[in-house]
Amino acid sequence: MALCLLSLAGCATAPTRETLPVYNINGATYLSLVSLCESKGVTWEYDTFSRTATLTGNAHRISLMVGDTLVLVDGAAVHLRHPVEIWQGTVAVPAKFKEQILDVLFKKTYSASAQTAVTALKIKKIVIDAGHGGKDPGAIARSGLREKDVTLDVAKRLSKLLRQQGVEIVMTRSVDRFIPLSSRVDISNNSGAELFVSIHANANRVRSLNGFEVYYVSPSVDDSERALSAAREKKLFLGNSCIISPSLNLKATLWDMIYTSNRAQSLALARSICSNIKESLDTRILGIKGARFFVLKGARMPAILVEIGFLSNYSEERMLRNGYYRQKIVEGIASGISNYVKDLALAQNKL
Repeated sequence: MALCLLSLAGCATAPTRETLPVYNINGATYLSLVSLCESKGVTWEYDTFSRTATLTGNAHRISLMVGDTLVLVDGAAVHLRHPVEIWQGTVAVPAKFKEQILDVLFKKTYSASAQTAVTALKIKKIVIDAGHGGKDPGAIARSGLREKDVTLDVAKRLSKLLRQQGVEIVMTRSVDRFIPLSSRVDISNNSGAELFVSIHANANRVRSLNGFEVYYVSPSVDDSERALSAAREKKLFLGNSCIISPSLNLKATLWDMIYTSNRAQSLALARSICSNIKESLDTRILGIKGARFFVLKGARMPAILVEIGFLSNYSEERMLRNGYYRQKIVEGIASGISNYVKDLALAQNKL
């Protein structure tokens, strides 16, 4: 198989008619990566040792790995429903790879105008995570108000508002049910969503403390060690072919790219939400903080955890009991997400 792959040559630089070989693998439609590259005028390289392919052209770079559903597009993570495969001695990619990525970034004419297609990075799907639930009530106010009930109501309100704006929503829970943290991560990573927003309410022994704050995943002290640890323990890159040291280092490098990119985008999202909450609510903004929450650390997309207020604070607990106040919080979060998406689109259009 390695010889077959090595015999493949680089893609042609001139566009050809899109008569592409089609394969059916495990019930899914696949296309030949080589044929796709030829039809788009994209240069490609395949490394048989690490089983990774790199596509370049029109100022874009795409990296993908056989056996994995994750693709890096200009350093940003994109998740496919089906993994990249080897079929009849060649690399085969899901048909959605062509529709969602190649058709967007590379026009058939291979012209500079194709860069305008980057605007397709609009956020289409978001995971909304209502903290706690079921046997885990979370924080409990003196009045008996439970965090799990507040977060579920806010998550439902936020989901409804975002759906009205045309965004597809995945909720980790929509009823009073206990969902383990690992399951929340799996739901998020398997959803194909572009953002993850976890809703929580705060508590502190200092009852005078109040305010709104947003967390994002914080970096560890040693970046290279963190990346290797993530590659070993989190198993974010699938497939049993990558079991030797150089391949592990490759996986660590890819994960490090995603982690760093997602952390920066998470921080931008957190800033946007805090800014909009400050404008829409008369509440204290405690700011943006780094943390190592499991649901944030395991997410393969920009992820934040929002603490909407303190149930341990008497006045803030009273406000959190109010449906109108909860709705204002939701509107502030939704506006923050909307402004983040607009800023992201503007930044991408400048590339």
